[in-house]
Formats: sequence, C-alpha cells, structure tokens
Amino acid sequence: MYIITHMESHSKNREEILQLARKSGVVSAAEVRALGIHHEVLRRLCAAGHLVRVGRGLYSLENPEVTAHHSLALAAKAIPGGVVCLISALDFHEIGTQLPHEVWVAIDRRAARPRARSPKTRIFRFSGKALTEGIGEHEVEGVGVRIYSPAKTVADCFKYRNKVGLDVALEALRETLRLRRATVDELWTYAGICRVTRIMRPYMEAMV
Repeated sequence: MYIITHMESHSKNREEILQLARKSGVVSAAEVRALGIHHEVLRRLCAAGHLVRVGRGLYSLENPEVTAHHSLALAAKAIPGGVVCLISALDFHEIGTQLPHEVWVAIDRRAARPRARSPKTRIFRFSGKALTEGIGEHEVEGVGVRIYSPAKTVADCFKYRNKVGLDVALEALRETLRLRRATVDELWTYAGICRVTRIMRPYMEAMV
C-alpha cells in the first residue's frame, strides 16, 4: 500500500512542477521547495527530458517558446526583488540603439548580492523612491517581470551617465520624446526623484 501511495505522490509532484513550468515559463528550485516538493523531483524531470536546467536553480520546459526577452524572464525568477533598468529597460521599450549583452537589474542597496550565474546580470543598487517609483509589471513568457518605465529609465541613464555614457542618455531622452513614450511632465517628475533635474534641464529645454 505504501508503494502505491508513494508512486501516486511522486506523480502528483511531477505534474505540479510541470503545470507551474507551463504557466510561468520558468520554475525555480525555491518555488518547488515552497510547494513542499523535494528538489530530487526536479532532477528526475530533467533526466527524463521533461525539463531543462537554464540557470542556477532555474528550469524550463524542454522546448519553451523563447522570445527576444527570454533573459529578462530568467532574471526575474533568479532575482525576485530586482527591477530591469537602464540599458535593458531601454531595449525592452525599444528606445535607442543599445543592445545589452547582460541583464541590467536594480536591487535595494541593502539587499544581498544575487548568487545567480545565469543569465549574466549587471547589478545596480538603488534606494528610496529611486528604487520603488516608475515600475511597470510586464509578462514575458508567462513570467511577471518588473521593468522601469521609459521616463524613469531616461532619468536613471542621466544619473548613471558615467556607467552608460552621456551619449546613451541623450539618445534615450531624444528617442523617448520623438516616439512619445513619455510626457514632458513625467520626465521632469523622475528627474526630480533621481536628483538629475539640473543636469537634464539644458538638454530638455533644447529638445522640447
């Protein structure tokens, strides 16, 4: 009787994991543990070819419908408290010409540094309203991904102009205005939050 019950339980656990993978695109070992399922079930699903390991503690279906923003979905799972920012946010919103080779993610300045090795990420530490304001919730491959809005991202680019380059910040501002991805009032609001109003003012006045 125990054997039958054990087998039924194992089958149920496998199906729970597969359903989660179908729903969210990527399932993490932490989510599996939260369901009370032993991580060995993940290993067996991989061995059977039902799942593939796509990063440290991250798994997806063997043939997922991968999109251009697949790395953002992986990053959201690997760094639950993070927010896609700067170059990666510009790329998501299709602003400018920058093509990031890693996912740029903002985390709380007090948070522990993420241990994820995949996808490759570049971490920035934000605090206060600069961290919490201007976040949009987007769905990528069934995964909820937090990404800063165009206006917030422009302000961030000016704040971190020594990291992204002033030319990138100017291009982001110019294209955001040209494509009408944000209003002038929104840009001023986030310039104030990021404390770059004085820096942005001459460029804004020249473009508006």
